[in-house]
Amino acid sequence: VQLQASGGGLVQAGGSLRLSCAGSGFTLGNFAFAWFRQAPGKEREGVAYSSGGGRTTIVYSDSVKGRFSISRVSAENLVNMQMNSLRLEDTAVYSCAASRTVILSAIRVPSAYANWGQGTQVTVSS
Repeated sequence: VQLQASGGGLVQAGGSLRLSCAGSGFTLGNFAFAWFRQAPGKEREGVAYSSGGGRTTIVYSDSVKGRFSISRVSAENLVNMQMNSLRLEDTAVYSCAASRTVILSAIRVPSAYANWGQGTQVTVSS
């Protein structure tokens, strides 16, 4: 089971980026999935979550709600996160995570996820 994150970069405030996380060795659509981010000196923060299986539940943190959008591309076994209206405070290392099941009360808890991709840096400049 492997996850590979990509798509980070440098963008001006107000701009957009799309992150992708590709799965290999398993069917990502069957797994609960989340994007986390960690800024220097801050704790890791869960920003977007998607349940696995047939009925999809998507949850966003208040800090990104209305600006970030997560979507699964089953044919390519990956999950995208479109990030719009980026702010300086969105600067962080973003990581993707997946696990077979994650209870809703734990979707923002990093230890609830068994599989992690490497981080990708997102830097928002003024």
